[in-house]
Amino acid sequence: MASQFKNIKPAYGFDEVSIVPGQVTVNPELVNTDFSIGDINIPVPIIASAMDAVSSPSFMKSIDDLGGLAVMNLEGVQSRYDDPSEALDRIINADSSESTTILQDVYSQPINENLLGDKIRGIKNSGINCVVSVTPVNAKKLSQIAVEAGADVIVVQSTVTTARHNSQSLTGLVFSDLIKKLSVPVVVGNCVTYGAALELMETGISGLIVGVGPGAACTTREVTGVGVPQVTATMDCALARDDYLKETGRYVPVITDGGIRTGGDLCKAIVSGADAVMIGTPLVQSQEAPGKGHNWGMASPHPDLPRGVRVEVGVTASLKQILFGPTSKHNGTQNLVGALKTCMGMVGASDIKEMHGAELVLAPSIKTEGKFFQMR
Repeated sequence: MASQFKNIKPAYGFDEVSIVPGQVTVNPELVNTDFSIGDINIPVPIIASAMDAVSSPSFMKSIDDLGGLAVMNLEGVQSRYDDPSEALDRIINADSSESTTILQDVYSQPINENLLGDKIRGIKNSGINCVVSVTPVNAKKLSQIAVEAGADVIVVQSTVTTARHNSQSLTGLVFSDLIKKLSVPVVVGNCVTYGAALELMETGISGLIVGVGPGAACTTREVTGVGVPQVTATMDCALARDDYLKETGRYVPVITDGGIRTGGDLCKAIVSGADAVMIGTPLVQSQEAPGKGHNWGMASPHPDLPRGVRVEVGVTASLKQILFGPTSKHNGTQNLVGALKTCMGMVGASDIKEMHGAELVLAPSIKTEGKFFQMR
């Protein structure tokens, strides 16, 4: 028998699958879209990414008022500048050929720990949940400062995060130790495989973020060649969640991060097993977003190996319109929650967990079948 070097398994993204209608339908007005992180209940399963073009304190208030959630980057412009507007304008107004250099310069300003605490206290004083993101290298120090200032949830997020990590540090980040020290839920990302997801859940995390490289402003897949299409990544991590639940009785929500452009993508992410989605660029198109129709990833300003690019998507509507309509677009980029509720009705799902039971089919022609006149 001939030997074989590697097996390559197929993996699928949003454009390659379709949701099958259910045998029973439900009135969309009766469905429940809630999900929870720890003791925090979120009515709308949409989380704004920890990108400076999206999640400012004012935007966090706006989306919280509408039932969603936003995550502020503890290592972004909000913790580096008393007034971030000038830094944001430099990035937004930069020529495309200079945008990476400008990003690197803007983010070379050191993090001000006192300012960080002040921003968090200001967010809490507005009466909303405060969720903040930090990279693993700064997690021990900044997360403690954030919790003392009143943060409700800590998100530890990097391009690829695993429970086991080799480094030169003698006291590297151990998630189980971090969780014991903090009095709030800890959500960790990003991850795309069953094994890594299961090991992260075993550390005691309260949520898992799924996705490597699908974001509109991310170039990780081009720069490093690393990534797994989002439907397959979500399904594999959701399977780890379900197996972990059977073993321990503890449910760890899965959050799909990146690659979601339309209501249809959102619905496919939920059917793939996500409890919620994390999106950036679709929300940057709102009038409330600080990016003014521009977006860039957290890895875009890296001093040695940037893995992101500033993208311009324009401002199309208010945040309320993008989430709840009424829509002025035919392409599914507005009224995302309405699309989700309608899909739930079509598959007969009364809540998010029932939505996980809906059927997906491989459908590479789903976006082009019968659409000749739309594509001309």
